[in-house]
Amino acid sequence: MSNRTLLRPLALASLTANIALVVTGAAVRLTGSGLGCPTWPRCTEESYTTTPEMGINGVIEFGNRVLGIVLGLIALACFVAALLERPRRTSLVVLALVAGLGIPGQGVIGGITVLTDLNPWVVGLHFLLSMALIAVTYALWKRTFEGDRPRRSLVPAPLPALARLTAVVSAAVLVLGVVVTGSGPHAGDENAKRNGLDPEAISQAHADAVFLLIGLSVALWFALRAVRAPGAAIRAAGLLVVVELAQGLIGFVQYFTHLPVLLVGAHMLGACLVWVATLNVLWRLRERPFHEPPAAPLPAEHPTTAPAPAPVA
Repeated sequence: MSNRTLLRPLALASLTANIALVVTGAAVRLTGSGLGCPTWPRCTEESYTTTPEMGINGVIEFGNRVLGIVLGLIALACFVAALLERPRRTSLVVLALVAGLGIPGQGVIGGITVLTDLNPWVVGLHFLLSMALIAVTYALWKRTFEGDRPRRSLVPAPLPALARLTAVVSAAVLVLGVVVTGSGPHAGDENAKRNGLDPEAISQAHADAVFLLIGLSVALWFALRAVRAPGAAIRAAGLLVVVELAQGLIGFVQYFTHLPVLLVGAHMLGACLVWVATLNVLWRLRERPFHEPPAAPLPAEHPTTAPAPAPVA
């Protein structure tokens, strides 16, 4: 297997593992296991691993830490594979390095989270760093299918701007979702403090941002169809709308059913899928070929034929 084909599945594994880390982190919070391992970097003062006395909460929290280690090993493998590629591509090496450096960053923030007794703002930062790493690992995976030639847009100029605006609003929805979570009941431990904001007011702001996001996404889908954009771009925008509607439905149901843990966990996974679907739209609107496109052939020159001389009478 060539280095390029080796890096591609490793990058996809890194992306998948970063999403899995969000889901297991949600499980830690939703099961009240945030302090299942009450210290850091050890699980207890005497042990790096969980003990039978710590019960299921210790197992859940320790499992999340182990997944972080696995994620680090995958990131290291991605970096080595990018270095071994021939010819070596600087863009892939840099992306793999950034993805790898994010893992110890997650560990440090996770440690601060435990040492501050699950401060909701630090917990939120933990989630947002995961979203940033999902973006980086998604870019690394997609770049393995592309070359390093200058980027070319596949749609008219206003549409990439609309897609970027949609991505900004998508990111804002994630940030507001973090604030909503910090004001809600699932703190990760029954004694953990909340951010003190009004959950109803913050939830309304979050819902307003979701409506804006869906409106922009639908507009982008219609615009892509109107300009006869490539089919992959139209499908990506349509998929984004579908994922957003499903995520919005989960959000409304969980709000009106008083935040059952299973729905909240599904909503956390949905947040990752909305973000990936948003990134997918951005990537489908452009291309970066491996080589310069062949020059258009010059029009053939037809020799002019002199009219036949008139017959002499």
